[in-house]
Amino acid sequence: MITWAKFPFLRYTPALILGIVAYMVLGAGWPTLWPGALGLAAASAALLAGAVRRPHPAATDAAGLLALLAVAVLGAALAQRATESRRPDHLAQLGPRVEAYQAVVDDYTVVRLATYATTLRVRAVRVAGRWRTATGGIRVSVPRAGAGAPPRYGAVWLVRGHPDASKGPLNPGEFDYRRYLAFHQVYHQQFIHPDQYRVVGMAPPNYLVAVSMRAAKQIEGVFKHYVKEKREYALASALVLGIKDDVDADTKQAYAATGTTHIMAVSGLQVGLLFAALTWALRLSFGRVRGFRYWSAGVGLAVIWAYAFLTGLSPSVLRAAVMFSFVIVGRAAGRQEGIVNTLAVAAFCLLLYDPFLVADVGFQLSFLAVLSIVYLQPRIARWFDAKAYFAGRQRPWQSKPAQAAWRGTGWAAEAVWQATALSLAVQVATFPLGLYYFHQFPLSFLFSNLVAVPISSGAVYVGLALLLLKGALALLGLVLPAAANAALDLLPQGLAWVFEQMIWAFNEYIGWIGRALPGALVREIHVTAGQTVLVFGLLGAWLVWQRTRRLVWLGAAASVAVVLAGSRVAEARAGAPLEEFVVYSIPRRSVVGFWQGPTAEFVAADSLPLSETERTYRLLPGLIQRGARAPACRVGWRGATVPTRRLADADSTNPKFYLQTSPVVLASWRGLRLGFVSGRLGPAARPTPLDVLVLRRNARVTPGALAATFGPQAQVVFDSSCKSWYVARHDSALHAQGFRTWDVAAQGAFRLRPPGR
Repeated sequence: MITWAKFPFLRYTPALILGIVAYMVLGAGWPTLWPGALGLAAASAALLAGAVRRPHPAATDAAGLLALLAVAVLGAALAQRATESRRPDHLAQLGPRVEAYQAVVDDYTVVRLATYATTLRVRAVRVAGRWRTATGGIRVSVPRAGAGAPPRYGAVWLVRGHPDASKGPLNPGEFDYRRYLAFHQVYHQQFIHPDQYRVVGMAPPNYLVAVSMRAAKQIEGVFKHYVKEKREYALASALVLGIKDDVDADTKQAYAATGTTHIMAVSGLQVGLLFAALTWALRLSFGRVRGFRYWSAGVGLAVIWAYAFLTGLSPSVLRAAVMFSFVIVGRAAGRQEGIVNTLAVAAFCLLLYDPFLVADVGFQLSFLAVLSIVYLQPRIARWFDAKAYFAGRQRPWQSKPAQAAWRGTGWAAEAVWQATALSLAVQVATFPLGLYYFHQFPLSFLFSNLVAVPISSGAVYVGLALLLLKGALALLGLVLPAAANAALDLLPQGLAWVFEQMIWAFNEYIGWIGRALPGALVREIHVTAGQTVLVFGLLGAWLVWQRTRRLVWLGAAASVAVVLAGSRVAEARAGAPLEEFVVYSIPRRSVVGFWQGPTAEFVAADSLPLSETERTYRLLPGLIQRGARAPACRVGWRGATVPTRRLADADSTNPKFYLQTSPVVLASWRGLRLGFVSGRLGPAARPTPLDVLVLRRNARVTPGALAATFGPQAQVVFDSSCKSWYVARHDSALHAQGFRTWDVAAQGAFRLRPPGR
């Protein structure tokens, strides 16, 4: 049994999370919550004081429940207060009236193939020729061609024009980037041309972060100087500093396919390795010194936060630093047995600072991974005692080398088993989130992590040693002659060679695992948020039953499993009979889809094959959501199973016309009459009524010609190959003629079910 009084934050932190999530899901129209939170806090404090003076089980339970309710309401109030869009001076209240604005770069710059992406925080806007203070975040993209250097943290920009509200998902099942940005208090986006802005000054929102980012760039220069191969240099920067700008897409995919992406993110792994090495070194050297427990905690905190500072104070390393800081303080206070409560305290404090961290996948994975290591790993490790097993194979009559071999084998087997238990524990706790966010599960995680994590851990130590050595030699270089500096530089060169070879080794191993087990990555798994919660509930009930052996928890686990299976069956039955015609929103493309339950056929009407990026980000989410099996992708209408015919007029072959007409493609599918027009529409031989008319490539049409040819009842759809100016020019004219219109670039994919379906 758990003595809850010793672990209060195992109750308070879930209550805080519940309140935050309730506001995120349901709280858009809620009134101000602070008065209610303060009132509940005062009432619970009074009730607790009364329960202490006159102890009674019912009064104590009531006071505890009221305190948990107060904490939950506090979480909702904190989330409400952190929602910037509620402020009266926010950009969301101004809309397109903004003529220009002044903002400061307030985030890291992401280097993409053709653009730089970063976040601006608005300080002032110009409306109707007058400047006024304003707030709000804008996610901006700037083309690399002509932009010069990447945007710098703290640079003050003067931007002409107004930002647009962030767009929601444009295609079925697509990632909701608008919601993701909103959790980071960013509600607008803008593509800014180089001639649309200028830098007017430097005013970093946080000077400590600015200095930290400059330090990280200087340290990255050490790796660039000593690690010669581009791939190994990119991985070195990602492994030790968390800078992944130069990691190519193939490498990222290889690590994702083998479940080792966490290696390339500076987070709990690197901070934990630094903490473990520091603890071991201090205990070995100064373990018997008086007051070791206290002053070693101070050294540990200093080193961890120095590392966080030198890696740019990124959010992931800050979370890890806070987490391990609480662990260090807990150990110094003699609370080693309450590490789970200590982690709950760390999560509670982080959520007080930023309630929307609860929706951050890094935050979720970090705490789940550490909790699983603390709770599950020791229990899994007890399944098998490798040392005892091989020690039992020793016999008194065996030679000393044979006995030493048995002992060595037992030590090695124990190390491998401990690493296996660690990997299993982390996967058990985190795989539901992997299914929900990434829609895949790497079956090869055990093989890949078993070798890659130890090698990469060693590489982290060597990389940190390289940085320390280079720093020490730089200080010596201030007083030594140039010849001595050149000789001493051989030391970091040798260490860098070892570092590079280690990175090469584990990268080659990851590539080999991917080639040796090509089918080990289970892709395109769809689980809803509710089903993810049910999976965690099932795991939790099972673990409690494992500890208590009370049948009520086994029954709870079985009940949750039945509900989870029922939700999967209901989801499959709901999607099986669904038929739908879809015009997709893919920039500069003409792509339509024909859905019949889990069967899908896509047609690229512009006769260009879909790129892997277009398929992955535009079509694949919908395929996963619908559980599609063997979807067909057609390039052009040739080969499509949908019956089509071409409608051309007599002018289409007349050489006197400079602008030739393009044939109209007509399709009939499940009772829907579809038409696709591009180019110039000539006079039709006879009217052809349609249900849906798709205009492509800025088709040269007039509302009258469309009405005469296809009838005014047709739904007109502008696909993504139509320019914005073309849509703006024709939309009002078509409405005046009686047509209904839909712009997939602005409104998202057009979806229509066949009649009677």
